[in-house]
Amino acid sequence: MKRFEATAKRCADKVKEERKVQLISHIDADGLASAAIVTKALKRAGIEVEVDFVKQLDKNVLERVARSDPGVVIFTDLGSSMLQDIARCRFTSVILDHHIPPGMDSESLEFEFHMNPHLFGINGAYELSGSGLAYIFAQEMSEDHENRDLADIAIVGAVGDLQDKKHGQLVGVNRQILEEASRIGVISYEKDLRIFGRQTRPIYRMLQYSSDPHLPGISGDERGSLDFFSNLGIDLKSTDGMTWRRWIDLTRGEKQRIVSRLIEHCVNHGVEEVDRLIGEVYTLENEPVGSELRDATEFSTLLNSTARYGEAQVGLEIAMGDRCEVYKRSKELLREHRRNLRAGVNFVRETGITVLNNIQYFNAGDQIKETIIGIVAGMSASAISKNNLPIVAFAKCEEGLKVSGRAPQSLVKRGLNLATAIDVSAAHVGGFGGGHDIAAGGVIPEDAMNSFLAILDDEVGKQIK
Repeated sequence: MKRFEATAKRCADKVKEERKVQLISHIDADGLASAAIVTKALKRAGIEVEVDFVKQLDKNVLERVARSDPGVVIFTDLGSSMLQDIARCRFTSVILDHHIPPGMDSESLEFEFHMNPHLFGINGAYELSGSGLAYIFAQEMSEDHENRDLADIAIVGAVGDLQDKKHGQLVGVNRQILEEASRIGVISYEKDLRIFGRQTRPIYRMLQYSSDPHLPGISGDERGSLDFFSNLGIDLKSTDGMTWRRWIDLTRGEKQRIVSRLIEHCVNHGVEEVDRLIGEVYTLENEPVGSELRDATEFSTLLNSTARYGEAQVGLEIAMGDRCEVYKRSKELLREHRRNLRAGVNFVRETGITVLNNIQYFNAGDQIKETIIGIVAGMSASAISKNNLPIVAFAKCEEGLKVSGRAPQSLVKRGLNLATAIDVSAAHVGGFGGGHDIAAGGVIPEDAMNSFLAILDDEVGKQIK
């Protein structure tokens, strides 16, 4: 950890020498949170910063950045996969990335301003997110700890990156950041039901739209959800009959009855990994009760709904604290995002999932946006798939086919690393890939899908056997 902190200090000291910085970040919730944390830290240090968001880092992006003649470029939530190309650029680069560096070779270790947890024995898939890296970097930018208040956004980014999924709670360095956030009062955490929508959704909608886990006879079934609460004798509306009750409106006793019956329901219907129902939830104490910003999971979904639809600046400003006009726009984008996710899952339900020996897949073509295909894949794995195989999804993109994969924890425990499998398989067909053991992606030529699938199916089989 001391070597890791020393690297963070070295990166921060280099940036402090500059008066202007260019920042490049990824378009997901973790990338937005990372960019927000670093941007606020730089501005507090009196450093001007220009922020740009990209779907993926490639040579075209690096060439465009080089033409702008930057002093220092900071890469957040990406960069480690492009070390050789970045090293050839004339500008100075600071890389804050938590994805596995290809090969973990000496170049990764020797790159002077490369802050990646994997190089220091920390797992970037669940022990430290990109926004967590950004938070550690931000602490080195200030000597009086004025950036500790950014810990809540680091937690939002970590949760958005599914870093709490493996253990049902945040662990590792993420946990240290969480505990610091709790000490200063910006985050609280507790064990509770982990179904999405605790703050904002009526309780029957909360269960109706549950996809992780899928609740047989309740998920996707409004009548089934209503009957579930009716049989329990839980009132769905407030005492005045005017508003629908949310999870946060229920008494402790009501919550306990619902959870007990849900567990019983899942066991009776053969739902695997029932323990995913219960785990840690994270509340942002400075945000309004009942808003999308109060719960870390809902906040991260709001962020995802901005950059993935070409409005990253909206998400950046929300993560940096703007609650005026951009917040209204973010809620519009969130409604569109939810509609698109529902449509995406329905598309998969109607067209079906093809099962191979060791993986399953679907090809959305141009029916699902490439920027949300991974989210749809994850939702489909829970709501539609009847087996315990990794799910791989394809969507058309400018470069060919976007690949997004999600793996069940049970296979990760057996040795599956989806990032490695997709990277190796994509390289065989002239593409590239990367990510984490549980969630990964890449890009391949449009006509290479079948060859890629055959190689990936074999590669996953080797890993888990």
